[in-house]
Amino acid sequence: MEMISRISRGTKMDQIYISKDRHPDFEVGSYVAIAPVSRKKRINLFYCRIKQIEPIKSLIVREIFEFLSDAENVIITGSFLERGFEFNDIDLIVIDGTKKPIEKFISEKFGLEPHIISTTYESLRKGMNADPLFQMLLNKFISKKRIIFKMMPKINYKLLDINLLNSRLLIDNFDYLNGKEKYKMIRNIFAIKNFLEKKAITNENIDDDINAYFGKNTVDDSINNMLQKNKFIKKYKKLYNDIFNKIMRGIEQNAE
Repeated sequence: MEMISRISRGTKMDQIYISKDRHPDFEVGSYVAIAPVSRKKRINLFYCRIKQIEPIKSLIVREIFEFLSDAENVIITGSFLERGFEFNDIDLIVIDGTKKPIEKFISEKFGLEPHIISTTYESLRKGMNADPLFQMLLNKFISKKRIIFKMMPKINYKLLDINLLNSRLLIDNFDYLNGKEKYKMIRNIFAIKNFLEKKAITNENIDDDINAYFGKNTVDDSINNMLQKNKFIKKYKKLYNDIFNKIMRGIEQNAE
């Protein structure tokens, strides 16, 4: 049994009055526990491949989840989850969403630029199974509700061909790109490579593969924009052409 009553101000002590016409469990002399009725329910965070996150980021995530309480689920992903405080944007996937002004809330409340994907569980599953870049985006995340992906990869060679074009820009625009842009394009091409080879696509695996193919410290050198152009581009072109040819063969074989 429980009863709800209001705290009243007294002369020496504040007090709670309860009716004499009440359940016998509340007889005079009984010990009872007092707790606020309107206490906010703590929002749980469900982590995927994240060992720890800075308290300020955890606070931001909780407030976003509270704001989007009417959405079926919300997933936070991307560079916001990397360690450190050098972040000015945040990636969200909103499932079976909301009509609330998400962009306005996040930009005004936290000064962050939101990148939002609105989708359904069904579309999300299809994207995870067919798009290696989507798999890489969701290799680590925080969600409002627990979510488990049952992977059943299905290669769409035409989609991979489109995705591969993004990495072609590194060859044509090497001198004009900054370190983070170069690193992103290198990661993209290795995500496609791993997908074709049916390997796991995680940040750790991708970074290990990059360093193994181009040489130790390539990941750090690319982020810091310290890659040696001629040596790097020669190996990168070979990798690009090998993957491109494999995709073209796949398109031809599936067209028959």
